[in-house]
Amino acid sequence: MAAKGSGAQSKQSQRIGVSIPPVQEPGSEPPLSLERIVATAVELLDAQGVDGLKMRRLADRLGSGVMSLYWHVANKEEVFDLALDSVLEYRGPPQIVESPSWRGDVVHMLEDWRASMLRHPWSASLLPCRALGPNILSRLELLSKTLSRAGVADADLNVAIWSLWNYVMGATITRASFDLSDDDRAAAQQRLTRLSEHYPTIERSRLLLDNDWDGAFRKGLDFLLDGLAPRQ
Repeated sequence: MAAKGSGAQSKQSQRIGVSIPPVQEPGSEPPLSLERIVATAVELLDAQGVDGLKMRRLADRLGSGVMSLYWHVANKEEVFDLALDSVLEYRGPPQIVESPSWRGDVVHMLEDWRASMLRHPWSASLLPCRALGPNILSRLELLSKTLSRAGVADADLNVAIWSLWNYVMGATITRASFDLSDDDRAAAQQRLTRLSEHYPTIERSRLLLDNDWDGAFRKGLDFLLDGLAPRQ
């Protein structure tokens, strides 16, 4: 299983160091750079979503002309790739919470991954269809190494990685798109109560009132890691 490439990676690697020597007039915008383009693209995506990222709109936010952007990026697809990878950087756990156990390390990695995507909800929809950049590849490499050191067999490693990938992606997309108010959820539960003859188990568990998203994510992750734990 692999994410689709956008065709921009080779151009991206060639253009990273290409820029016009900065000349800044007093009171003008800071010089255009790849870093500014990516940071501003992330801001635009956060505010307006994937459909809101247009090169003209990005140039306007940067206070530059559209053609100036192309000294730094090949096209809009490359901007998507760079913006996505920039929000998925993983710096590792703080020293004070670093766990000696493989489970603690995996939990921190995946909780951080989910939190990063929830801060930038557009990223969850882009990740499955974009070229995998160095930050997400580094995350996957670290996750693979951690599981391998924990005793997950090489033959099972890919299944383990994709199972965790699918869990994080599914949990993130569901949380980002499930936007019911307390009143909406209460009304839905009341309707379920009236239909309890047909749906007795989920009515009894009060499924539609349960909004402990973080707790459910962590407990579900424990279920998965229990299955991945090497047999003694």
